Amino acid sequence: MESIYLFILIGLITLAFADLIVGVSNDAVNFLNSAIGSKVLSFKTLMIVASIGVFVGCVFSSGMMEVARKGIFNPGEFMFNEIMIIFMAVMITDIFILDLFNSWGLPTSTTVSIVFELLGASVAMALIKIGIDSGSFSDLAIYINTSKATQIIMGILLSVFIAFSVGAIVQWVSRVLLSYNYKNKSTWVGSVFGGIALTAISYFILIKGIKGTSFAGESFDLIGGMTINNFLESNVISIIIYSSIIWTLISFLLVKLFKTDIYKVIIAVGTFALALAFAGNDLVNFIGVPIAAWQSYEAWVASGVAASEFSMQVLASKVPTPDFLLIIAGLVMVLTLWFSKKAKTVVKTELDLSNQGEVKERFNASILSKLVVSIGSSISSLVSKILPKSTRQAIDKRFEVPAIFTNKISSEDKPSFDVIRASVNLMVAGILISFATSYKLPLSTTYVTFMVAMGTSLSDRAWGSDSAVYRVSGVLNVIGGWFLTALSAFTICGIVVFIIYKLQLIGIGITLIILGYLLVKNYKSFKKKAKVKL
Repeated sequence: MESIYLFILIGLITLAFADLIVGVSNDAVNFLNSAIGSKVLSFKTLMIVASIGVFVGCVFSSGMMEVARKGIFNPGEFMFNEIMIIFMAVMITDIFILDLFNSWGLPTSTTVSIVFELLGASVAMALIKIGIDSGSFSDLAIYINTSKATQIIMGILLSVFIAFSVGAIVQWVSRVLLSYNYKNKSTWVGSVFGGIALTAISYFILIKGIKGTSFAGESFDLIGGMTINNFLESNVISIIIYSSIIWTLISFLLVKLFKTDIYKVIIAVGTFALALAFAGNDLVNFIGVPIAAWQSYEAWVASGVAASEFSMQVLASKVPTPDFLLIIAGLVMVLTLWFSKKAKTVVKTELDLSNQGEVKERFNASILSKLVVSIGSSISSLVSKILPKSTRQAIDKRFEVPAIFTNKISSEDKPSFDVIRASVNLMVAGILISFATSYKLPLSTTYVTFMVAMGTSLSDRAWGSDSAVYRVSGVLNVIGGWFLTALSAFTICGIVVFIIYKLQLIGIGITLIILGYLLVKNYKSFKKKAKVKL
């Protein structure tokens, strides 16, 4: 009977590679769209920077794996045979859902999918156990880590509103201060902006990187016997102040002496930071479950106890992820980043919705989008009446769009937005994602980056009177897809658990055949579409 679990483990490891591929195809939009949209970096340079960020983020992401082990369910309430069924169902469902959304060209959330798959699978297995024991529905609370699951779900939903609001505010302030005529500003203006942006980005790169290293918890005499983590947490204000001064001086020297485009530097560093944050935050979504399954299998084999009697309480303890697995995952993600064609379709969807100029609108106007635009226009008119005319004119002048965004030139040569918006997108998204990652809160990188981009687009007046209803409709479609992700992940995963539990190996074979058929079907459907150029 032991062979069935070895087969499941091998299947999970194989599915992990597939999940890495479809996951990166979906999430590449998170860290590529700003650099691609502004067209200030060559595609090759961009990919090299992003690849390094992804690989480094993978190596430092070990701590996040705990979410897959005990974040959603109480592992001690399940036996080994039950937990392996849960893990298999989660991986099968995850690959199907992500590949489906990639084929549609819609960015969805790998975090939401994995959270609701784990929730759906554990609920289904718990209900099966409750039914066998003739228990009541209220016993479900014994099996599910309701407090942690609620915290994760609320954090994900809250990130949507925070990301949109912060992105909109920071972009509006940045545009009012810098306008589109930022190249003709005094050297100190770009230097200060560069100092602030690079301080924010580098600080969270530092926090994210240090938090994930093995020596972060060790004490050093050089810093008064404190651990590195404690030192950083105790000196936040000092670090930010000194970093701001240093980065502002560096930015001034780059601009004044070396005639460097500081915004290009910000976008390059920001792309690296966001790629690093993405890998650190989202790697758990792709390989967390197979790694937990592998560690469960090792513990079970060592115990000599029957699979149906071995409690998975072992998953409640913290077990570091082997470095070689993180390195392998990083290599797979980097290769996918370079060769995935589906990633380009997902990136294009977000770029079209945030484009400063005219594009062929992909989404049709809906009643809801018209209502949202109408309400927004009314609020805007009310604010305009409150402000003095001279103030309104001064602000409007800062938002005058250059001809490059309105000229009828090839989309290959025309940027979707300028470097100011690209810098804000990267800076705000990188800060929010890295902050959550440093505290092991698995928010959705897709939600954050997408909503930041939409918030900056709105405040930057990219949604004109002609395009607003179509852009809002597109945003609502994407958000609707996120809710569909949660519902379908929960439901499908629960059904797969039931099938595997009842049919065992035959059930696994049936679900894998169905998954293979659907993947092939999606691939053929995708190939029929026109090739996408970015």
